[in-house]
Amino acid sequence: MDATQEFGVEQNSSPAKACAYKGFTLWFTGLSGSGKSTISAVIETEFKKRGVKHEILDGDVVRTNLSKGLGFSKEDRDANIRRIGFVCHLLSRNGVVAVSAAISPYRAIRDENRRMIGCFVEVFVDAPLEVCEERDPKGLYKKARAGEIKEFTGIDDPYEEPLHPEVVCHTDKETPEESAQKILGRLRELGYIEW
Repeated sequence: MDATQEFGVEQNSSPAKACAYKGFTLWFTGLSGSGKSTISAVIETEFKKRGVKHEILDGDVVRTNLSKGLGFSKEDRDANIRRIGFVCHLLSRNGVVAVSAAISPYRAIRDENRRMIGCFVEVFVDAPLEVCEERDPKGLYKKARAGEIKEFTGIDDPYEEPLHPEVVCHTDKETPEESAQKILGRLRELGYIEW
């Protein structure tokens, strides 16, 4: 069952028409420690400067609130990402820019959300696994390597890279500010922002 069936949502027949109100979803995906939250914070600063209505759905915050009680099995991860997608759909269709910063490791669920939302810009935050492990701000990779965390994305659970993301940020080579400017430039090209 995909997100459109689970939540009883009609798919957008014309994404261009649906996006005319300027609501859209900016969907960050990448390994833990790749820089999703850091870049989304820079983007948020730019949105605030210009009075853009937006909401950040950070993976950790969502798990604490909207998805409390879900584990890390594939089924639970899919449910978590579907929930985030549904919230993004509601926000976007009401003229708000929804920014999702969650690992979202499975391509099929990301693609489901793209179909449901329509106005969807996928940002692949690409950093080599070894770089993410070096950063390891929460010590999760260390725990996963020690066997304390099971089914950890990138270690003993797969991460499926996007096939056709609108933007790729190489955070081992770019600063967060450079990545953010790349994203904003792409949003201008696509007609989502005009500044």
